[in-house]
Amino acid sequence: MGPDGFVDDPENDVILGSGMDRPLGGKERSPGAGILPIQDLKAAVNAGWITAPVPIGEIQFQPASLDLRLGAVAYQLRSSFLPFRKTVQARLKENQIDFTETDLVIDQLSLDRPATLQKGSVYLVPLSESLKLPRHVRGRCNPKSTTGRLDIFTRVITDAAPRFDDVQAGYRGPLYVEISPQSFPIRIEAGVSLSQLRLLVGDTQASDDEIASVDAATPLLYDDDDRQIPLTAENLNDGICMGVDLSGRKTAGIIGYRARANPPVIDLSRVDHYASQEFWEPIEEPNRDSYILEANRFYILVSKERIRVPVTFAAEMAVYDASAGEIRTHYAGFFDPGFGYGDGSILGTKVVMEARARDVPVMLYDGQPLFTVRFEWMRAKPERVYGEGVGSSYEHQALTLSKQFRRK
Repeated sequence: MGPDGFVDDPENDVILGSGMDRPLGGKERSPGAGILPIQDLKAAVNAGWITAPVPIGEIQFQPASLDLRLGAVAYQLRSSFLPFRKTVQARLKENQIDFTETDLVIDQLSLDRPATLQKGSVYLVPLSESLKLPRHVRGRCNPKSTTGRLDIFTRVITDAAPRFDDVQAGYRGPLYVEISPQSFPIRIEAGVSLSQLRLLVGDTQASDDEIASVDAATPLLYDDDDRQIPLTAENLNDGICMGVDLSGRKTAGIIGYRARANPPVIDLSRVDHYASQEFWEPIEEPNRDSYILEANRFYILVSKERIRVPVTFAAEMAVYDASAGEIRTHYAGFFDPGFGYGDGSILGTKVVMEARARDVPVMLYDGQPLFTVRFEWMRAKPERVYGEGVGSSYEHQALTLSKQFRRK
């Protein structure tokens, strides 16, 4: 048996502890159900569930996820695809004459040194990490915050996958990431992390009753005046519903940013480097309580409310309601335990939204609900929470661009 109750042989079932206490009235769950915290992810690496030719480094471990690294080659593709019943490699080689003449592959780029990915193109990169999961452990992937804020559309793919970003329980095989820069050409190389992986066991999602019970003891939503926002039927619906802030009150009269057309390349290795003006148009506070998003333009916006994620939870952004409008409001949606909470003294943090109106312009109103934050139980309290150690670039964010841009 490995550390923290894990079985070293990934063929066997995972052995779990009792898990954390749930509030009264919560759903019945199997013992040990929840998202694996950082200490369990480290144990999973030691047990051989997650492997890589280059050792997995401490910097990759987040409180409730593992950063996944790009491998040494990128395939430029004719289109996105799902392998569906075949391996990814089998799909790449279908009807192959040579590597540039297949149904899918246009070209092949080395990432052993920095390479530029053009906006509007689709690329597939094998990831360094591979999985050998026990049969009761599944995975879910999501872009990292920086990836989303640069409008880099990424989705993780597994062999025979019918869906993006889902890793089926017991999966054994390689991981791949589809990359499509949408607003900016980007420069990347092997070892860069654009996506992250969570491992889950059993039923992890907190019910609305459980969220309400936690909120009664530890308020989860605050406004800009540090006042608690009560959870009601209006803002509690399969998670906490949150709106957009068009007031500019806490952001010096700027309500968002819109990506410029035909910008220069962004080198992801450069932090606190670029002036924003060449890449972004700041949007000043409108003279009314509404703003129109142009169709198929990319925007950075911020939430009206401030949210807290206690250390017994992780959270994830989800579509509020597809019938509420043709707008996508997030690309990167994981919230670590402790986001907007810290040691309990932080009264919430704003959520930055990556937004795009689909096909037609969309009028938004100040406070209009645009997304939901779903809460999920951790299997155990993480030994490190958001804001502690490395990797928390947006701990005190308001309306914040990606870390490549200089902070004023």
